[in-house]
Amino acid sequence: MEQDIKKLGFGLMRLPKKLASIDVEQTKAMVDLFLEAGFTYFDTAFLYPGSEAATKEALVDRYPRESYTLATKMNAAIPGMTEKMVKNEFETSLKRTDAGYFDYYLLHALQKGNVKRYDKLDIWGFVKEKKAQGLVKHYGFSFHDSPDLLDQLLTAHPDVDFVQLQINYADWEDKKVAARRNYEVARRHGKQIVVMEPVKGGKLAAPPKEVRKLMDAFAPGASYASWAIRFAASLPGVLTVLSGMSDLAQMQDNLSYMREFRPLGKEELEIIRLAQSILEKSAAVPCTACGYCLEGCPAGIPIPRIMEALNMHLVSGQTEKGRAAYLACTRDAGKASNCVGCKRCERICPQQLGITGYLKQADDLYGIKET
Repeated sequence: MEQDIKKLGFGLMRLPKKLASIDVEQTKAMVDLFLEAGFTYFDTAFLYPGSEAATKEALVDRYPRESYTLATKMNAAIPGMTEKMVKNEFETSLKRTDAGYFDYYLLHALQKGNVKRYDKLDIWGFVKEKKAQGLVKHYGFSFHDSPDLLDQLLTAHPDVDFVQLQINYADWEDKKVAARRNYEVARRHGKQIVVMEPVKGGKLAAPPKEVRKLMDAFAPGASYASWAIRFAASLPGVLTVLSGMSDLAQMQDNLSYMREFRPLGKEELEIIRLAQSILEKSAAVPCTACGYCLEGCPAGIPIPRIMEALNMHLVSGQTEKGRAAYLACTRDAGKASNCVGCKRCERICPQQLGITGYLKQADDLYGIKET
């Protein structure tokens, strides 16, 4: 790679909110801290609501273009999209960000259910053209599927510069996410890796009580998120680790230990191994609240928030708190009982969750039944 990129990247999917909109002023303050600390990698996407526009206002309009590294993504996964619609995403992203070019450009969220669509619409060739024109410096893809499919893609497209993978210590040996095995495939093909979901959608920033006790005993005062991000950043071949920071406090915490990054030591890795054993027994729904499932849901069901409410019961037995959260999030939206079983959500879910089954479970637990 041409640039010397530090091991922490700013993921712009979960930016701070002010009412229902992105809090651009707080985002500016976060961008300032990030750049002042010597970090440069920013990651957004065409599909992240308001993110590319906020990137322009908080970053592009305020800093010289050569002072930062910008990545965004093109998504062809939504059924019914035409070749023109997908390829127009590139021009739209350029216009929204006003960045002039993208340092890193990705085909977004590749998995078995959408790979053929990227092939059919010749998105690979399109992105290579943009690279030849100098509008893209490095191209790759983000990936949510099996090691076999990843191997096929990297074999078919050997000129890919990098891959973006979901890697965290909770998913390291998970059979569906296959974090370790996907990491090993990418390494075998000689690709650098951008890590996404290192804190598993925030789940590892507040792990189960048993995990917290282990970490607190070894490193009092260290944030739980620091363990997760350092785990990912310690892996050889990792270009940077994306953290979807949602407020100034998260930014300050991440900078406190990543400014002078120190890989996990032997004793720390043993703590991680024990934490993995505990998490393997967890009954929690492994939803990362990415929101992809919301696209095209005919019933308008707030699936990630319902999963969060269900986890209050499954993880800590807080059934009444979970019921209150469920009622609050479905007050002006679809309820779990409104699911029509189309499974569009399951086909696009990066975690490959059986969402319809979880919705039934939430309805059985929290739904208001007629008497």
